[in-house]
Amino acid sequence: MQSPLKALCGALVAIVLAASPAMADQSAVDDPAASADPVRVMPLGDSITQGGSIGGYRLDLGAKLRAAGRNVDFVGSLADGPGSMPDRNHEGHPGWTIAQVDANVVNWLRTYTPRTILLHIGTNDMYGSDPGGAPRRLSALVDKITAQAPGAEVFVSTIIPIRFADATVRNYNAAIVPLLRAKAAAGKRVHVVDMYPAVPISDLPDGIHPNAAGYSKMATVWFNALSAVPGSIGDPSEPGVACTATPRVTGTWNGGFQAEVTVTNPAASAIAGWTVRFTLPGGHAVTQVWGGTASGSGTVTNASYNGAIGPGASVVFGFLASGPGAAAVGPASCAAA
Repeated sequence: MQSPLKALCGALVAIVLAASPAMADQSAVDDPAASADPVRVMPLGDSITQGGSIGGYRLDLGAKLRAAGRNVDFVGSLADGPGSMPDRNHEGHPGWTIAQVDANVVNWLRTYTPRTILLHIGTNDMYGSDPGGAPRRLSALVDKITAQAPGAEVFVSTIIPIRFADATVRNYNAAIVPLLRAKAAAGKRVHVVDMYPAVPISDLPDGIHPNAAGYSKMATVWFNALSAVPGSIGDPSEPGVACTATPRVTGTWNGGFQAEVTVTNPAASAIAGWTVRFTLPGGHAVTQVWGGTASGSGTVTNASYNGAIGPGASVVFGFLASGPGAAAVGPASCAAA
């Protein structure tokens, strides 16, 4: 039987977690990390951008950006990937050709105003009726994007291999590179990303779409390209003020689970406080927290006794969550005070 004291503590935590939207909004205003505007990045393309249930390259790219201290928000009208994936938005439309993206891109740009665009498109054109005209269509699409969003950084990649149409893909890639470089030379914010050699045929189970290893390789190419263009993914966090948060599930039961998060200070100087943000599977909610103070179902700040963390030291907080389905805690981010 649950003790009266434990029941009372649980009820008090539940009240805190159920704070009104007004209170939640105020906490975001008071927290500089929460109020900072993220760089809006639009992953744009077809099913290779959508990435199926594993989230495609977006999963590992998002993790790389967070690990590098970049405050980035993927934007778009679609959301795909595992429930634990922190940022699932994109404009990757399975089966779409260059012309279909061209017909919709202005509306997307107006709606989501991305600072940076990642474009991988043309795969479905390769086995369509006019693969030879695909470079011209891509050129027109890029011109439309740069006219609508002249301040955006537009990263356009060569497309990855197709097992049964490799010669066609190579011809397309060879044709688009000089077209794109000419636009950059004319002063447009267009950047060529050579994606083709990054993903071997062995990483394409169906001959077209990458497996997790292939998508991870794509993420690395995108990350390196973005890192080479100042401003495209904002500025990294100031050295010495970052912290890391590592979650793990420690127990499960029907309808809920228990987890703990290790907060570490990797810097050479002490930090005075921390705030950790994490995601839970759809339908789950935090019901109890210890070793920290909840300010929303996925945000925990330090308690009064464990905010200060010395160089290389760690503290741990834990929580209970309830909801249907498998237990999981998505990648966590940590902001130091």
